[in-house]
Amino acid sequence: MFSQQQPRRYTAGITFEQMLERVRYEGAYATRAQAEEAVHAVLAAFGRQLTGDERVELAARLPHEAAVTFTSAIPATAPLTGWGFVKDLAHRTGGTAATTRWDTGTVLRIVAQLAGEDLLTRILAQLPAGYALLFGRAELTQAA
Repeated sequence: MFSQQQPRRYTAGITFEQMLERVRYEGAYATRAQAEEAVHAVLAAFGRQLTGDERVELAARLPHEAAVTFTSAIPATAPLTGWGFVKDLAHRTGGTAATTRWDTGTVLRIVAQLAGEDLLTRILAQLPAGYALLFGRAELTQAA
């Protein structure tokens, strides 16, 4: 059984250090510490939004340190829209909506690559509107 306290390690992915370097490069952060701060803030906040099997599967695909951050928060009872997620994270971190949107998009695009297409599709199906863009995907809507 998967423990939320100690996520199992996924060895086929990348290391936490490699993840930080990718975030640092793609987000154009000046330091590794800035990239690490963004990763921890975004993953902790996103961990409050995702539940069920998708949460467990995503944690298994993240580097161990990232999975611990992701699973450390108890999921929220009412999920936020994508924009609501950014605004809430900005409030929690003291950042602006613009910089928080940048941080969120940078981190979640890397998470999307680690998750893979199938899992990402299931994650987006579980979440309210607005998250696809944060993961670097087009937001598809159905015509009324």
